[in-house]
Amino acid sequence: MTPDWALLDKHTAGPLLRPGDGAFHESSAAFNERWADRAPAAVLRAAGPDDVLRAIDWAREQAVPIVPRGGGHSYAGHSVNSGLVVDLRSLDAIDVDPGTGRVTVGGGVLSGALYAALRPHGLALPLGNGAGVGIAGLALGGGSAATSRRFGLTADTLRATTLATAAGTVLSCDAERNADLYWACRGGGGGNFGINLDLTFQAVEAPAAATCLLLWEAAHAPEVLFAVQELMRTAPEETSLRLGVATSGGRTLVSTVGLHLGSAAELRELLAPAFAAAPPLRAELADRDFWDAMDYLQHETSGGAFAVRTHFASRPLPPEALAAALAQLAAAPPSGNSDGCGLALFGWGGAINRVDPAATAFVHRDAQYLVSLDTSWLPGEDPAPQLDWLAGLDHLIAPHATGGAYLNFTDPDLREWRTAYYGANYPRLVATKRRHDPDGLFAFPQSIGS
Repeated sequence: MTPDWALLDKHTAGPLLRPGDGAFHESSAAFNERWADRAPAAVLRAAGPDDVLRAIDWAREQAVPIVPRGGGHSYAGHSVNSGLVVDLRSLDAIDVDPGTGRVTVGGGVLSGALYAALRPHGLALPLGNGAGVGIAGLALGGGSAATSRRFGLTADTLRATTLATAAGTVLSCDAERNADLYWACRGGGGGNFGINLDLTFQAVEAPAAATCLLLWEAAHAPEVLFAVQELMRTAPEETSLRLGVATSGGRTLVSTVGLHLGSAAELRELLAPAFAAAPPLRAELADRDFWDAMDYLQHETSGGAFAVRTHFASRPLPPEALAAALAQLAAAPPSGNSDGCGLALFGWGGAINRVDPAATAFVHRDAQYLVSLDTSWLPGEDPAPQLDWLAGLDHLIAPHATGGAYLNFTDPDLREWRTAYYGANYPRLVATKRRHDPDGLFAFPQSIGS
């Protein structure tokens, strides 16, 4: 059956974009240029919830694949398909209730806009480090932030969501209403159970903050990596550190970037083991307004194509694993992408671990570290050397991890993704999927039930 695109266009208020239209590429291009050749047949820039519902009904009746797109930052390119992409960015309303701290956002709101809306009210949410990331996708996949050791994952602050289902109905989901979907939307991944029209979060008062950035030359990597890992494990939950070692342009640097919900003086004292391990090449510590701290921690990739492998670890990587990883970094293949390649550990624990693994769909509640391994290249370069190198680094790290992987850093090359992403929660997610989308309208690589 040939899809009747004119019928969809007739019954929706937002523009329906087809290949060749001026805004088509901007509304459909994959964030990760590894998937630059992937394009839909059409993009509907939904003007509001009614457009979303009409698109779902049309896609079901016309047997056309449909996928929602908020920020479009899926590492695996899952924000793009071969059928219809529903661009949600016009669902951008933000309603802040300063009295209760409840914040309701449209399904297309980006993290940077939510930061800006919260700031005048002195409120905070764990929102990650990318201003262009869609808040819906972030929350639905878990959502790790520099404040998560203190305030939990983004998903842990989700109190309600309104979902447009495969049947074309609108369901309000919270702890009392449609509780199965509410549970699934806190870590079960975006695009699996429907299209989230809005989400309501519980914000908290934004505390004072301090930030740090420490850099070391590669020669100091063994002692710094060992010392900072232990520091990350023992630091109070008000302190969150990201430890990384990266190679770009032939140079390798070790870095520690962090946030402390307290004073810079306290942070400097906490960082004493890092300073003692080796003198930093560069050291920045500063007291900041909370939102200035969030701005300082913002990170945007330089673009191009990339691949990421993730693990969770409950204890520091041992010296022999670190030594092997450093040797692998020294043997990294050349790439024209300035992002290079590397290994990073994000400090977890704290509030993340205080949630029962079965209480939300996000199961990884015993992790002390999120371990991220990455490599990058430019479109036109052969990705095979980079992917082989990444597989080699992964082989060195995997024996020291728990076997899990982080859904929001989606890995299309992950074979046992059902267990890695969802663990013991996967059967319950499948049951929820079959209950609300029995025909699998919302389907993509690595979708629930596939």
